[in-house]
Amino acid sequence: MLSTDVKKAYDDFYSNNDEAWRMLGARHKAGNIVDVCKGIRPEKVLEVGAGDGSILHYLDTWNFAPQLYALEIADSGVEKILRRKLNRLKDARAFDGYTIPYPDNHFDLCILAHVLEHVEHERPLLRELKRVSKHLCIEVPRDYRFDVDKKVKHFLDYGHINVYTPSSLRFLLKTEGFEIIADKTSVAAPEIISFARFQILKQPNTLLSRLKISLEYRLKLLTGKLLGRKKQEAFANAYTVLTTKSAQNLKIF
Repeated sequence: MLSTDVKKAYDDFYSNNDEAWRMLGARHKAGNIVDVCKGIRPEKVLEVGAGDGSILHYLDTWNFAPQLYALEIADSGVEKILRRKLNRLKDARAFDGYTIPYPDNHFDLCILAHVLEHVEHERPLLRELKRVSKHLCIEVPRDYRFDVDKKVKHFLDYGHINVYTPSSLRFLLKTEGFEIIADKTSVAAPEIISFARFQILKQPNTLLSRLKISLEYRLKLLTGKLLGRKKQEAFANAYTVLTTKSAQNLKIF
């Protein structure tokens, strides 16, 4: 059950005016989801923790699936999703954060994008997602860095109570009986870094600062391409993975 404090914290989360920022990030998140899901053709898709529906907006626009559904803990988020009037949206409703009100294997795909880092109890939610869906797509920020314990306030300001690397997320998923089908790492695009620094943090928007952002981005991509997967995962800002139910029957004691 979702704690009262967490529910209260997110109730009005989507009532502010950060829509431009959320839509910019959502376009890239939705693109990552489409990329890792190229090998499947889902008919019914549920996004859990759908926020204000910004990712669903792009999935609807791009004809990702004929039927889209949404669950969200914040009432303000559900209201915004419904106001979007998405063509393929069949249902959007609030839920308690853990109990998914649909029968077993009801969905071809469930999406959990930048949600797991906020979740108090990861494994019960993963088990519910596994129950109702044939495939699960998860994206998390790569928050873990050296001395991450010294940056607790920074992460709590964003509501991040769990930190992941690609390997730690894969470990979590495999120990919950998921099999990895496809995955990808992604480096934050220059337009995202620029928006954060110049629009949100109000840093000076100079030619030199823009060139530096572009150069850092290209250097990370090139170095990752030359040095391989481990370096790509080290540079990543986000990790996206598509899973299905494993044939192994793992039992957690």
